[in-house]
Amino acid sequence: MLSVANSEYWEQRYQEGTARWDLGKASPPLVSLLNSSDVTLKTGRVAVLGCGRGYDAMLFSDYGFNAIGFDFAPLAIAEATTLAQVNQNSAQFLQRDIFNLANEFPSYFDYVIEHTCFCAIDPEKRPDYVKLVRQILQPEGELIGIFFTHPRSGGPPFGITTEAIKQYFEADFEILSLVPVTNSVPERQGEEYLGHFRVR
Repeated sequence: MLSVANSEYWEQRYQEGTARWDLGKASPPLVSLLNSSDVTLKTGRVAVLGCGRGYDAMLFSDYGFNAIGFDFAPLAIAEATTLAQVNQNSAQFLQRDIFNLANEFPSYFDYVIEHTCFCAIDPEKRPDYVKLVRQILQPEGELIGIFFTHPRSGGPPFGITTEAIKQYFEADFEILSLVPVTNSVPERQGEEYLGHFRVR
C-alpha cells in the first residue's frame, strides 16, 4: 500500500476523484483574512504548500501577491495550471516534494500558506515541515496556516491539538495568533484553527 510520503498516493487520489480535501474554492478563512481590516498583509511572495488544484494560490494572486503553489501530485499541478489560465490568474504551479524546496527557494518567500498540507504529511515529518517553512521564508517572514484539529485517530488527515501546534512552532516562530475558525465549511465546523506565525 502506498504511503502519504509517496507522490503516487496523492496522484491516485486525484485520478480516482477521491480528493475529499478539495473544496472546489479557496478556503473561507483565508478569504476572510484577506478581507479583514484587523490584519494587514503587505503583498509579496507567497508559497502555498500542498496547493492541490490551486484555489488558495489563485486567491492570493487575485489580491496582488506573487503566488507559487507546490504539490506532490502531477495531476493536481496540471489542473491548477489550467484553472489559472482559464481564469487569467497569474499564480504559478510547480510539482515538487515540499521537503526539497529549501534547496530551490532558500529565504525566498514573504509568506507560506498552509491549508491541508500539514495534516496530510506523516506526523513524524512535522519537525521537518517546521524546519522547511523556516528555511524558505525570509527573515521575519510569516506562516499563515489553517490547522485541522480533529480528535480522530489515524489519517490522513492527521489531527493535532493546539498545544502541539505551539510546541512544534514556538522555537522558530513567534505565535502572533492561533484562533478557532468561525466560518469553516460545514463538514469541518469546530475542527479548524487559524494560525499566524512570524519567523523569530
